Amino acid sequence: MLSGGDVLVVALPLSDMYGTLDRLLEIELAVTGGALVLSGLIGWWLVRLGLRPLAAIERTAATVAQGELGHRVPGESPKTEVGRLAAVLNSMLGRIEGAFAARDATLADLRRSEGTLRQFVSDASHELRTPLAAVSAYAELFERGADQRPEDLGRVMTGIRAETARMGQLVDDLLLLARMDEGRPLERSQVELVALAAEAVDAAATVGPDWPVRLEASESVEVVGDRARLRQVMDNLLSNVRAHTPPGTTTIVRIDAFDDRSVCQVLDDGPGIPLDLAERIFERFYRADASRTRSSGGSGLGLSIVGAIVAAHGGTVTAAPREGGGSVFTVTLPRGRGQVASTEGTSEADDLSV
Repeated sequence: MLSGGDVLVVALPLSDMYGTLDRLLEIELAVTGGALVLSGLIGWWLVRLGLRPLAAIERTAATVAQGELGHRVPGESPKTEVGRLAAVLNSMLGRIEGAFAARDATLADLRRSEGTLRQFVSDASHELRTPLAAVSAYAELFERGADQRPEDLGRVMTGIRAETARMGQLVDDLLLLARMDEGRPLERSQVELVALAAEAVDAAATVGPDWPVRLEASESVEVVGDRARLRQVMDNLLSNVRAHTPPGTTTIVRIDAFDDRSVCQVLDDGPGIPLDLAERIFERFYRADASRTRSSGGSGLGLSIVGAIVAAHGGTVTAAPREGGGSVFTVTLPRGRGQVASTEGTSEADDLSV
């Protein structure tokens, strides 16, 4: 206020200030918008990066759903939740793959068992057909008047007895194999193999004097097992020599002992066994020579019974060509009581007469 009552008013224009404020507001809006857009883009990128393992899990799940169970989820890590999830999923996929593999193996075993059973039934039926047809033919001869002719009657009765005995032997062999497959317990006692082999050699020399046989053993050998079944093993091996070698073939039964096992070998100087057939001759109803007839060649169960009995005692049996000609069958049995495969228990009350 000036003297005399006058008032001095000083004014400045505010347009520059308002313009500055407007520009500041625009800058703030632009910066805020850019920051929001940038943060949105960064957030989108981070989300995509974080979801990438989940996409891998999705692809793996789709692949597994198509049956390819060997695929696994990548990115296992104990430091992240997704990594821990991948580890859990991979563990689950491993268990699923193992379960399916076990199922496939079981199904394959069932298919093989079914095929083996069908073949076994077919072979057994084929084996029984011949003696049954022979008995039927003899019965027909009887009905046609053979009972009125003594010479024909004797021939008919002899034939019927021979064929029924043959059928009985085959049924006994099949029953023995079935019981072996079921794991029936065998008798467990100390068996002296040299004495047992001596009995088998004496019997073989009596039954087949045209096939010389001798026993070689340097010491007494004892095993734990079923004496009757082990004797059957030796009898079948010696009978196999007589069935498949010409008269005059020399056979050696050799008994040896080692620390934890005993070995019984049956060696002959006959025609021998082809190497490609040596592993198959223990199969049921298998015949190395397809030309052999069932009447002259047996039922094809002798060596399969040998294999089943030896396996039930926890041992092994092999066949191989012999150096210099002939063949060698090797039966290896454990010597210790605890190594016998059969479980402890009572012996078969209804023992088989085979």
